[in-house]
Amino acid sequence: MVLSKTASESDVSIHSTFASRYVRTSLPRFKMPENSIPKEAAYQIINDELMLDGNPRLNLASFVTTWMEPECNKLMMDSINKNYVDMDEYPVTTELQNRCVNMIAHLFNAPLGDGETAVGVGTVGSSEAIMLAGLAFKRKWQNKMKAQGKPCDKPNIVTGANVQVCWEKFARYFEVELKEVKLSDGYYVMDPEKAVEMVDENTICVAAILGSTLNGEFEDVKRLNDLLIEKNKETGWDTPIHVDAASGGFIAPFLYPELEWDFRLPLVKSINVSGHKYGLVYAGIGWAIWRNKEDLPDELIFHINYLGADQPTFTLNFSKGSSQVIAQYYQLIRLGFEGYKNVMENCQENARVLREGLEKSGRFNIISKEIGVPLVAFSLKDNSQHNEFEISETLRRFGWIIPAYTMPPNAQHVTVLRVVIREDFSRTLAERLVIDIEKVLHELDTLPARVNAKLAVAEANGSGVHKKTDREVQLEITTAWKKFVADKKKKTNGVC
Repeated sequence: MVLSKTASESDVSIHSTFASRYVRTSLPRFKMPENSIPKEAAYQIINDELMLDGNPRLNLASFVTTWMEPECNKLMMDSINKNYVDMDEYPVTTELQNRCVNMIAHLFNAPLGDGETAVGVGTVGSSEAIMLAGLAFKRKWQNKMKAQGKPCDKPNIVTGANVQVCWEKFARYFEVELKEVKLSDGYYVMDPEKAVEMVDENTICVAAILGSTLNGEFEDVKRLNDLLIEKNKETGWDTPIHVDAASGGFIAPFLYPELEWDFRLPLVKSINVSGHKYGLVYAGIGWAIWRNKEDLPDELIFHINYLGADQPTFTLNFSKGSSQVIAQYYQLIRLGFEGYKNVMENCQENARVLREGLEKSGRFNIISKEIGVPLVAFSLKDNSQHNEFEISETLRRFGWIIPAYTMPPNAQHVTVLRVVIREDFSRTLAERLVIDIEKVLHELDTLPARVNAKLAVAEANGSGVHKKTDREVQLEITTAWKKFVADKKKKTNGVC
């Protein structure tokens, strides 16, 4: 959804220097032009504007894949005109989707018997997968409560405060209370003990995150499973677990095969994973996998026949392209277990190089863990002069896109920079980034502190104002920079 905020209040036309070889008339910016233009001109006009986008390979804010092999790119372009939902017209594409579901289910140790097929579906990223899994949990819980003659109008989900925004969307869109376990200093994922304490009879599931967006850390799903088994025995409930493995689902099986987080744990009933993250496919593909057929209520599956044959469907949308599904199958058979393991080990090694370079500078605390998603989250040891937001902004001059953000409650006073290590982030780039960060620090050290100076002046002008603690100062700095960034965004188109 694009918010209707214009990038330019005064310029209502689009002008292109090189397109003037084909057309001299400027185009309206927000209205469809009256006349056609040559294809060369349309291409050049758009291409010129896109030059101002960031470089995807230097966008270290994103987990999403930005590079694939030319052969896979060709397969995607060859199938871009196929509608994924037309199963009868494109049976081979449907077969490839089913193969992907089964491969991923086996990767996650689904308890499948000989000849038994896995239960799952391709989705538009993990957001849709989470919506579908959440709906399945809600419907199963409602059916159980109705059978027991109990009210079923106040379902809830227990998560950590570190969950991705798609969980908040699910809760709001489908009227489910989101009960969040607050974070604390030094512990930035869901505490299993606190989560189980929050579980009640209306809890449709506990959502664990395998690879927190904030610092890449894996939550302790095994501990959560064991504690929840005990509580279910005491109460007679059967509260299940969903694992949001959007980031870590294609990492843990290859780097940490002994880690128990998946269907090896009896209470894990469904798992989502993003094929467009460490599944190594361009944006637009996710997967929802269920433990068995009993965990996906039949009434959520629709059957249609107006596209040819009877077709079962369980999605939030209908039409979508086939390219990403085909690309996922390509990656699974092209790389195999060995290839994925090599890619993930290389990402892990490059994360280590970056982490060691930052530690060597002596200026940063490392927030991320060595076991988890290959990323490096870090914060300044001393932010009395400059802060993480200034570093993030200044690094953009070198082309790097590195986000700075605050942790959720109750750790919002902690500000973090995060670098996601993807397949296309080489050791050379890691070493170059360390050099550029050191340049930025040296530059900022020679400049007057912007926000701190203003705060100091404001405090000096006040009368009878108590001396602020370091935490209060950091909160004021963070608030000021968040306002600064928000004000800058107001001047450009907003996308949500």
